Amino acid sequence: MAFPESFIEELKERNDIVDVVGSYVPLTKKSGGSLFGLCPFHNEKTPSFSVNQGMQIYHCFGCGKGGGVVNFIMEIENLSYPDAVRFLAKRAGMEVPEDTYDPRRGRRERMLQLNREAARFFRAQLLAPTGAAGQAYVQKRGIVKMVNPFGLGYAPDSWQALTDAMTAKGYTHEELVDAGLSRVGKSGGLYDYFRNRLMFPVIDVRGNVIGFSGRILGDGEPKYLNSPDTLVYSKSRSLFALNLAKKSKSGYILLAEGNIDVVSLHQAGFDSAVASLGTSLTPDQARLMANYTTRVVIAYDADAAGQKAAQRAIGILQPLDLKINVVKIPGAKDPDEFIQANGPDKFRQLIERSGNQTEYRLEETAAQFDLKTDDGRLNYLRAAAKLIASLPGSVEREIYGMRAAEKANVSRDAFMLEVEKVRRQNTSAARKKREREAAAPLRSAQPADRSLRYQNVPSAVAEEGVLNLLCRFPEQFRNLPLGKEDFTSPALGGLFEAVYAQARAGSGFSVAALEQSFPPEQMALLTGILQRDEISAAAAEQAMGDYIKKIRAEKDKTAPGDDLRAYAEKLKRTKGYGS
Repeated sequence: MAFPESFIEELKERNDIVDVVGSYVPLTKKSGGSLFGLCPFHNEKTPSFSVNQGMQIYHCFGCGKGGGVVNFIMEIENLSYPDAVRFLAKRAGMEVPEDTYDPRRGRRERMLQLNREAARFFRAQLLAPTGAAGQAYVQKRGIVKMVNPFGLGYAPDSWQALTDAMTAKGYTHEELVDAGLSRVGKSGGLYDYFRNRLMFPVIDVRGNVIGFSGRILGDGEPKYLNSPDTLVYSKSRSLFALNLAKKSKSGYILLAEGNIDVVSLHQAGFDSAVASLGTSLTPDQARLMANYTTRVVIAYDADAAGQKAAQRAIGILQPLDLKINVVKIPGAKDPDEFIQANGPDKFRQLIERSGNQTEYRLEETAAQFDLKTDDGRLNYLRAAAKLIASLPGSVEREIYGMRAAEKANVSRDAFMLEVEKVRRQNTSAARKKREREAAAPLRSAQPADRSLRYQNVPSAVAEEGVLNLLCRFPEQFRNLPLGKEDFTSPALGGLFEAVYAQARAGSGFSVAALEQSFPPEQMALLTGILQRDEISAAAAEQAMGDYIKKIRAEKDKTAPGDDLRAYAEKLKRTKGYGS
């Protein structure tokens, strides 16, 4: 829906972008008029995420995302524009004008309501005689006390129990399929997606039921059946039980493999446990955890698959500047089995003694080689050198280099020479990559989003310059010899038309007013342009003339005699542009 501009402006005033972004991203490093932090949208070690309080915009120099405060909430919370506006309005205690029906909002709210009704249905089935199999499984796993906190339920061993119950409540077949609760059979009828499974509602941090995960009660595959991605649910951007774990006072998030592991850990008192849903850990899930903690303890299964998954998780978590520990579980296949045999206190001791990610990876690397043979020791040292060379601190490299050398029974000095050799190779490779990028200015001038690719880069660069000056000095440029049709880039032309309208109306530049009309990709393009070096008001006139001159020259190459020349000549006579 289209919100009144006055409402959007007040929303912006009451949701300062530094305050909003700062609640998700620590902003500590100042550079000029901007604050910097680690980007929440991609993995990085050096802060490249900029927030400009004066212009109320954010932009990441690494991944290219950017926009205003509404765009930020859209990206970080995975919300549509109207829902992001409502999110910020609720934050500021504002009443939202709801004059226009928004079909997408209606679909989203309807799906959330359907999921809530389905969760109630599954819960009722678990408590009914038809849920005897589910009750027996809950008893067997010793998680009876967690039925209420997690909203556990049971999908009956029936082809249409849920479908019939939800249809009776007025939900359509299309809505059931869209929500991932029903499937269309070969005959065209519907059948329940979840059958004869213990049901785990997936609840987001705002308390909405966004999907489900069902565990088979006996042997068979798949062990877990998860909702498909829907309008309200994305597996790669959701974590099971984060809605509960975010309230924990433990000081860390405990990352387990499966839903039952998480529920069992909560039952044992480890209330910060979470798990990914049907996927290996993703960068989005890692960044989601980083919003709530500075330390992650990985407690995956003790088998080879679990340890391989732990190695992969470390690689995803490491760039987020989190403290990472890995629990090694002796004599048990997973945390639940260990706790059942040894009790919660013993598992808590494992967490307290858990090694950091470097120690863990060195141990896992050593386990791959026979250190009693020369070839085994040599291969181990080469692998360990690559790992240690990647560590940022010289003290870290010194400590772990000494341990690796002792492990392989070689001198520390000889091993550190190998580490430094690898570091030089890494540095050289990084330098060559930068040089290749610098040698390709046309490619580097292209927008980060390929859908906005420029067809005429020299003209587009000048068009970016016009847009930058117009945003910064709207009062100076209310009579330009340019129109949307003069831009070779449709994306830049559309932005120019909207910003120029603001300038001519005398309202000044407002990023908040643009977010309602342009997709996040275009807003990111605009905020990237606004990160250019600032120019003084006195120099802006000459710079604008130069940009117009360049646009004119590029247009003359393809369309001689275009009206742009006449406009430019007129402006030259009246304002001195392009002289």
